[in-house]
Amino acid sequence: MIMTNKKWAVKRITVNLATQEADKLEKYCQQTGRPATDVIRELIRSLSIAEEAKEKD
Repeated sequence: MIMTNKKWAVKRITVNLATQEADKLEKYCQQTGRPATDVIRELIRSLSIAEEAKEKD
């Protein structure tokens, strides 16, 4: 499902987490006051992939 947003196209995904992982994410979100969506997006953006590494050289 793709929806149009002002800044970017949005694709909805479902992620299955172990109870411990879900608990950790929930606690982090409570401590920081940030929504899980923002935390997950930030983590994904921080991932390094080979194509990006070549572009930086």
